[in-house]
Amino acid sequence: MPFKKLNTPLKEALERLEIEVPTPFQKKSISKIKSGANFYGIAPEGAGKTTAMIISTIQQLESEAYMDAPRALIYVKDKESALALEEKFKEFTRYMDLRTYCAYDEQNIDHQKDDIYAGVDIVIATPKRINKLFSITGINLGELQLMILEDAHDLLQRSAYEAIYRISQSITKCQYLVFTENMTQKLEKLEETFMKNAVKVTIKEASA
Repeated sequence: MPFKKLNTPLKEALERLEIEVPTPFQKKSISKIKSGANFYGIAPEGAGKTTAMIISTIQQLESEAYMDAPRALIYVKDKESALALEEKFKEFTRYMDLRTYCAYDEQNIDHQKDDIYAGVDIVIATPKRINKLFSITGINLGELQLMILEDAHDLLQRSAYEAIYRISQSITKCQYLVFTENMTQKLEKLEETFMKNAVKVTIKEASA
């Protein structure tokens, strides 16, 4: 069964990338994310979590740029993960005007602040760097629609919990998405805060 009810630029990107049929994880998760619910996606490597996240982010942002402040913040564990994820986004957004930006510790923070304020839609960043940017008013979260934890099982093992929690408490209204290979105690703890009443999709096996 093909992907359903996606906006036209996203459908065209999927066709160009020859992604025709969703994986079981994608089939179960994309519609739930589209509904606006907070979401845990729990599945092994190879189940299609990252592609589901990219499709859902682009769909929720309607495949187009809007003003200057970021509308999606995606947490990753390190610089390499940020750059790799940005490249994956660019495969989908090649013919869209959505703007992505990576923020990690090895960059000059003043340059990052200037770049972000020049206008971005999707920020892919490490928790430590977002915390630093936020502390110097280097990022405006007033228009944020999505806060996403990618590879959360690994991310929260790196002392990132407090940094992510702090940012979540500074956001007035937002949809939260967590993608992980397995549930950990720290991820369960998020259900006491911004992931309360979140929908869960669990897939036990990777796609063939």
